[in-house]
Amino acid sequence: MQQLSGQDASFVYLETPHTPMHIGSVGIYDPSTAPGGFVRFKDILEFVGSRLAGARSFRQRLVRLPLDMDHPYWIEDPEFDIEYHIRHIALPKPGDWRQLCIQVARLHARPMDLSKPLWEFTIIEGLDNIEGLPPGCFALVAKVHHAAIDGMSGVELSAAIHDLSPDKPNRLANDDWKADDLPGVADLLIKSYFNTLRKPLQYAETAARVMPGLARLSQSVSKGDVSLANTKLAPKTRFNGKVGPHRVFDAVPLPLGDVRAIKDAVPGATVNDAILAIVGGGLRKYLQSKGELPGDSLTAMAPISVRAEGEKSALGNLVSAMVVPLGTHIADPLERLRFVHGETVNSKAMTNAVGARTLTDTSQFMPAGLSGIAARLYTRLGAANAHAPVFNTVVTNVPGSRVPLYFAGAKMVSMYGTGPIFDSMGLINPIYSYVDTIAISFTSDRDIMPDPEAYAAALRQSFEELKAAAIPAAAPVKAARPARTPRPAKGAPQHA
Repeated sequence: MQQLSGQDASFVYLETPHTPMHIGSVGIYDPSTAPGGFVRFKDILEFVGSRLAGARSFRQRLVRLPLDMDHPYWIEDPEFDIEYHIRHIALPKPGDWRQLCIQVARLHARPMDLSKPLWEFTIIEGLDNIEGLPPGCFALVAKVHHAAIDGMSGVELSAAIHDLSPDKPNRLANDDWKADDLPGVADLLIKSYFNTLRKPLQYAETAARVMPGLARLSQSVSKGDVSLANTKLAPKTRFNGKVGPHRVFDAVPLPLGDVRAIKDAVPGATVNDAILAIVGGGLRKYLQSKGELPGDSLTAMAPISVRAEGEKSALGNLVSAMVVPLGTHIADPLERLRFVHGETVNSKAMTNAVGARTLTDTSQFMPAGLSGIAARLYTRLGAANAHAPVFNTVVTNVPGSRVPLYFAGAKMVSMYGTGPIFDSMGLINPIYSYVDTIAISFTSDRDIMPDPEAYAAALRQSFEELKAAAIPAAAPVKAARPARTPRPAKGAPQHA
């Protein structure tokens, strides 16, 4: 058995019927590259079944203690059934982009069964009227609980089911997996007792790392290397209240070559800076259209991976975070990019002064039982509506493959992301890159954002304005363009 860290366990404690805490992806595949030119659902079951040894989270389930007296444990599930985890549906005709977004949102809104391994795959066929897709494409909507993986370990899970060519065989021969026996309550309580005895030493070790980091931060501020000028609570927006049970999803794919050219317009800026500036512009336009744009800049929490080279396949979350102003108070797109770049440099300096890994380790300070109670009370008492938010949204960048990938022989055409939202944080923007495209996806609450296509349009407009300002017209970007991007069908439903 392996015990969850305090950070991993927090995602279990935060789970409610209205706030399922899983992350996911939406991959679209062309089956014409597979042997025989098609992929049956039976082939997918056999293919995934042969790859289960490639990621530990496939067959591990949670075991929780009574009253959450200590953090849960992972065990190898003795009741594992792959057919529970892989489902098969089809869109009704006409099968357009908006219908796919609605179905993805519905699937994402459903909590997972915490008594089973925390992943689900849903194959969706019938994508017959999505612009730019080859005929016969299908989607794979993946859900994995955030307690099991973060963005970077999710890349390892993805690697288990993808190949670099369409003709890779199944891998059953290397699977020596063995199920565990379900532990008894007495065994778990004994483990909890000894864990409690070790806690003071663990707290002392973490505190010993935190104090020098705080001293370094103080020195950096006094020297002027780090500024605290913009370190204040975020303005209240429609995204920072209580969330309901329904979700919306959409995605905006962009040419990666153009985004790289945009970041080159500001010395030292990164692709991530350019994406944050585009998101800032999109939020500015969306809130401005509703007469709700605050005078202060909205902020984004940006996760930072702290995985060492040998921890890439480790289960759970190894992330810290920084909070970055998005420049929503700035109308000029290029000036907004300069502002965002300066703020990310400052935020990184603050995080580095304390130590990103040290910040992650402080999650162990909160006792398990108290963590669970605090998370449940926060949701049930509606506390999100009673305080200013720490940040307005999440923007998380997941690097993808620069070469084409294949699933059961079918070539991946595009990849998008989904993420959890919760009280006080009702909008998440997962960023997925694949080959020559980078996609800004988003998940929100249906009542908070009843018109996801309007936010998607605002993101496209923000990108086009920043591109026009950053890239001289006389020197167009010479980069391969992706297939035509999906657009909502005219007359389609406006929300999930």
